[in-house]
Amino acid sequence: MKLGRLAAIGGIVGPVLFTVGWAVSTVRQAAPPAEVQLSGLAAEDARDPQLMMAVFIVLGGCSIGFGAALRRVVPRSAGPWLVMLAGAATVAAGVFRRDHLLLTGPGFTGESWHNQVHDVVSAVGYAAMLVAPLLLARRLRREPGWAGASRAVMALTLASAACLAVFASRVFEPWNGAVQRAAVTLALAAEVVLAVRLLRSYRGRSADPFSAAHLAAKDGKPSTSDSSTNSPRTGTAAPSSSSSGAKWRSTAS
Repeated sequence: MKLGRLAAIGGIVGPVLFTVGWAVSTVRQAAPPAEVQLSGLAAEDARDPQLMMAVFIVLGGCSIGFGAALRRVVPRSAGPWLVMLAGAATVAAGVFRRDHLLLTGPGFTGESWHNQVHDVVSAVGYAAMLVAPLLLARRLRREPGWAGASRAVMALTLASAACLAVFASRVFEPWNGAVQRAAVTLALAAEVVLAVRLLRSYRGRSADPFSAAHLAAKDGKPSTSDSSTNSPRTGTAAPSSSSSGAKWRSTAS
């Protein structure tokens, strides 16, 4: 439970640190902020690329842990696995960085192998980042206390998908960097909403719809909460103290 709470906190801290990191890094670049994409901030010719690489890795690691925590909440959904996949792709995007701050410029020839790897893992990360919250919102909306969070996650994710479609179309060039930031921020906001709601579940554990008894009931298994009346080894009914006392008195007489 402590690890789950820590992972849920990571689902908040990771997006916040990533947003602060790209905001600080954007201000420090010489190029116009709206033209620089997030990946370019970690490129070799960017200022302080280590900052952006670090927040990529931190965000990815926090998302992996958060996805693992979600597996205990919705074990039969692909959503948590996709959250973990998005986290792994984010880490890879920070490690295999892009060649240049901007996409085009004088002296640009071909892409390096790590730039090509970056493009592939970024595409995987974007896809997982959108599909995961949609699956989770659809699954959680039927659970008591999760309807409001599910609606918020669904709205934020659909808005992020719309921004990514505009980003891919390049209709707002040279402002595509700003469109990308809006898309990513909306998707990360959806992750934060899920993490906050999960933390509330841990805080009110007795009312948590995903307690062990609740999940066992869904699976058609007996709850472990009846251990007071069952033997811990055999599962048979344990004799009560009153019946034991009566038997002793009968023997003594």
